[in-house]
Amino acid sequence: MQGLRDGKENQRKLGDGMGDKLKNYISSLYQFINSGDEIVDAESFKAELLREISFWQHERLIHLMVVMLFALITIAVLLVLLFYASIPLLLLFVLLMVLLVPYIKHYYVLENGVQTLYVIYEEITRRTRKGSMNCIPEDFGVKTAPFDNYPSKQ
Repeated sequence: MQGLRDGKENQRKLGDGMGDKLKNYISSLYQFINSGDEIVDAESFKAELLREISFWQHERLIHLMVVMLFALITIAVLLVLLFYASIPLLLLFVLLMVLLVPYIKHYYVLENGVQTLYVIYEEITRRTRKGSMNCIPEDFGVKTAPFDNYPSKQ
C-alpha cells in the first residue's frame, strides 16, 4: 500500500480538490491491483483501504450537511423572494444557486467514489478468500459521469 502513496499518480498538485484526490486514489488502486504485483499482506492492504474508506465517508458526511444547509437556505430565500420581491433577495438567491450547484456536483463525486471504494474492497475480499488476486477488470465498479475516465491509461 505504501507504493500507492509514493506514486506520481497520487501526488496532489496545486489546485487539485478532494474530488480529484479521490479519483486519483481510485485510479492508483486499479493500477496497483491490475499491475500484477502480488499483495504480500492482504489483510494490511484491506485494513489500509478500510481506513481510506472511513476518511472518505467522513468527508462525504460533512459535504452532505453543507449541501443540505445550502439547499434549505436557498429554498428559504426563494420563498421569501416570492412574497417580497426585491433586487437584493434576487441577487442572494442567484449567489446561493451558484454555490449550490458545484456543492451538489462535488457531493455526487464523493458519493460515487465511496461506493466505488466499497466495490473494490468487496472484490478484494472475495478474491483473497478464494486465494486468487487476479486483475480487477477496468469496467468493474460504480461508473458514473465524473468517473468515466478512470482508471487512467498513463
